[in-house]
Amino acid sequence: MKPIRKIFHRLNLAYQAFRYGEVRPESAEELRTITEEEISEVKEFFPMPKYFVFGHARSGTTLLARLLRVHPDVHCNWQTHFFTRRPFLEDLVSSPEIRRWMSQTSNRWIKGDDFSPLALRVISDFMLEREAREEAKSVVGDKSPNTAVQGKGVVRLHRLYPEGKLIFIVRDGRDAVLSHRFLNFIDFPDYLPEEDLVIRDAFAADPEPFFRGEKSLFSAGELQQAAKKWVNNVEETHCRGKEMFGSAYYSLRFEDLVAQPDRVMTRLWEFLGVDVSSPTLSDRIRDQLSQNPDAAWQRQQAGDLVSNLQKGKAGSWLDLFTQEDKDTFHAAAGDTLRAWGYK
Repeated sequence: MKPIRKIFHRLNLAYQAFRYGEVRPESAEELRTITEEEISEVKEFFPMPKYFVFGHARSGTTLLARLLRVHPDVHCNWQTHFFTRRPFLEDLVSSPEIRRWMSQTSNRWIKGDDFSPLALRVISDFMLEREAREEAKSVVGDKSPNTAVQGKGVVRLHRLYPEGKLIFIVRDGRDAVLSHRFLNFIDFPDYLPEEDLVIRDAFAADPEPFFRGEKSLFSAGELQQAAKKWVNNVEETHCRGKEMFGSAYYSLRFEDLVAQPDRVMTRLWEFLGVDVSSPTLSDRIRDQLSQNPDAAWQRQQAGDLVSNLQKGKAGSWLDLFTQEDKDTFHAAAGDTLRAWGYK
């Protein structure tokens, strides 16, 4: 069978050379970066400035999105995952057949170049601006946690939005992984291994030993793995964000957002280029901070399990990490914690 496949492969290559004047690779090529000229063309149809919010899971990305969009000119929604979770936006043109169709020289409409980045940018811009226009906003962004892809999400984003802006929110990794642990307990119990279900049920039945540091919420090896993942995401995203977006990159800490919301949000809105002189902005921020839809949802889903927890609190790990948990996380993530100002 192998010789037959080789014959058909060679015939296909010969057909490509005859039909297109060149041989195209059968494997999907890396998407090229959209050009300045193409960006100018797209902006004639979709002129709104775009920004994107990245962050590790359970780092306050949803709260940040809610606060960003209280500004009368700024819209933000979440979870497009264009660049942060499979299937990626670029997978729409990943097959060799589609890429050939997007760049075939006989199609004079595409001006003889690979049309793929332009087509993907139009799809993304249309989706974002359609909703922003409904809200009468002039600046639009999406928040999608990049935990699954880490710094590679920045690279994918830059290919289609090299002139866009990237906001990266960081939360103390110990609080982030602890919050994610309870998210899995509440929303995904059917996917937990037996060892984790035992821990979940023990906490629901009697949480006091966990609050006294006598029992750990984490199964063997899990906390170390989660700590390393947090470190890789924070370091990769921050490094590539600064490198690829320069002054169009903005990083902040979740704890500073909660402690000084007016100050932090003013700086963020200035970063996005909108007017911050409205006297009602502070009241709108306070109104959002008084709400916690995520906490209400979790209480509805598993009230007994989260009744003793304070959502969005900084330093919850101090109450629920055993000494071994603290040592494990510090060994894996101590340098990164210190670099971001965490004890």
